[in-house]
Amino acid sequence: MMRVMPNAKINARTAAKEASHERIVAVAARAIRRSGYDGTGVADIMKEAGLTHGAFYAHFPSREAMLAEAAGRACAESAAAAADAVASAPDGKALERMLRAYLSKEHQAHADIGCPLAALGSETPRQTPEVRRTTTRHVKAMVDLVARQSPDWGQPSAHEQALVAIATMVGALMLARAVDEPGLADRLRETALNQLLPADA
Repeated sequence: MMRVMPNAKINARTAAKEASHERIVAVAARAIRRSGYDGTGVADIMKEAGLTHGAFYAHFPSREAMLAEAAGRACAESAAAAADAVASAPDGKALERMLRAYLSKEHQAHADIGCPLAALGSETPRQTPEVRRTTTRHVKAMVDLVARQSPDWGQPSAHEQALVAIATMVGALMLARAVDEPGLADRLRETALNQLLPADA
């Protein structure tokens, strides 16, 4: 007769809890981008994650703690997508690849898996310091990523141009999602893209 060692049971419980926690955070990261911070409730998140409402407090001390972690996950996913776009681009085309992906109709249509800055920007000032700190780190990382694609990288002008690019990208996408005229949404994205693309693109 085989006996299950206590450590094996503990490890299995720990692994199961970690998997459940990851599932909750992944669901919440999509939910905040889809419905906003205020539109994201604990009961809905737990249901979508396939867990009971009562299990929530085994993972988070509060709804705010979950939202902060979800914001971190959303930012990490967005940063990874931008880094992938840069890494897979031909030499000299990384910035163009990133801009075209960000200001695409597909990105506009899928807020729940896209950039949290465009999905949540207007709500973020009213969130907890943890959420705002996470957002600040993400903005700085994105500015740095864009600046590093500039031929002026290493000069103050590269950083300034990156600040303008990020502000334009996020603003154009937010407005494109806000309007109810598809043609206007397209023009907002396309005009921003044309202004930001390098002259030789």
